[in-house]
Amino acid sequence: MTREDMLARLIAQANRADTSGGVELITLRAIVEEASELGADRVLARLGLADPSAQDDLDELRELLSAWRDAKASAWKAAVEWIVRGLLALLLVGIAVRLGVGEMLS
Repeated sequence: MTREDMLARLIAQANRADTSGGVELITLRAIVEEASELGADRVLARLGLADPSAQDDLDELRELLSAWRDAKASAWKAAVEWIVRGLLALLLVGIAVRLGVGEMLS
């Protein structure tokens, strides 16, 4: 029995019970559960994640994203280190000029 069939039967059962005096809570919960499962299956199918290898694909994407984040962080760290080194070099050159080291060498 498919999920659609199960959901249709539960709705029919709830409809019969409603005409006879009220729907049981367990029937309502079963309807919600089946409808949720059916909706989740449809969403996964629309996203192309309904096949058996979807979990492997998601795991691989997570690994790639993690590697990208690590590479981005390393690139920023390297760029900041080079900027700091450049600024320190300029500072040393400025100090050397201020102290007249160029005149001392000539």
